[in-house]
Amino acid sequence: MKRTIFVASLLAIGVTAAIAQSNVVEQRQALMKEMGAQTRPIGAMMRGQESFDLAKAQAGLKVFAENSKKFVTLFPESSKSAEKTEALPAIWENKAKFESIGNKMSQDAQTALANIKDEASFKTEMPKVLQNCGTCHNEFRKKAS
Repeated sequence: MKRTIFVASLLAIGVTAAIAQSNVVEQRQALMKEMGAQTRPIGAMMRGQESFDLAKAQAGLKVFAENSKKFVTLFPESSKSAEKTEALPAIWENKAKFESIGNKMSQDAQTALANIKDEASFKTEMPKVLQNCGTCHNEFRKKAS
């Protein structure tokens, strides 16, 4: 009887760990998708395909500032071998650099939020924020095939 309870407890712990691992992956993917959704209209404004809209720019910058700080905390060692993720092992091998890029993006987004008042300032400040995306994706995300 004790043995059955012990085995059942171990299985429950394993299932809980697997759920927690997939949950953290889902959380970080949701944050990244939200940032990606904000990038589309901002990119269109940068390219002149859409009229400049200060409210949209500010909304996007708020998402960038909040999500980039959050998602860097969602890479525990236990999620290193998770399936269905584009995260490279480099994240865990150079965690300090990964976290610094996320924190820099948050800071750059906050600075841009304070400085963007019109289209000219938007086109000056926004590339500084978006550069962080490319830096992180180039080093820490699997390339699309």
